[in-house]
Amino acid sequence: MDYDIKLHMKPLRLDGLPEALRTELKTARLEHGWSQLALGQHVGLPQVHISSIETGKTVPRYDTLLDLVRVLGFDLVMVPRTLVPAVNALIRDSQAADEDIARPLYSFDHDEAPDEA
Repeated sequence: MDYDIKLHMKPLRLDGLPEALRTELKTARLEHGWSQLALGQHVGLPQVHISSIETGKTVPRYDTLLDLVRVLGFDLVMVPRTLVPAVNALIRDSQAADEDIARPLYSFDHDEAPDEA
């Protein structure tokens, strides 16, 4: 009885980081006033590697991504998918408070709508 587990596994490797994450990384880098070279120096990577991550040509290893987000003042957090709209709403509410914009706490964008089963 031959059983090949690999037949039932999906590949876990992404073709690239999601565009939204790449945009957030670049925005955070620019808010720090850092060039790609400066960010690379903070995490020990060459400028060309930072560029390839930001453009989606390279998928960083987990520890590299963790280094990048932490040096930029963020962290990676696992959130159950059902709570993602609420977490996103909290983040938007926090940003709106910084900008004095009133938003409902639990509103969500159409692309964040929970999956209907």
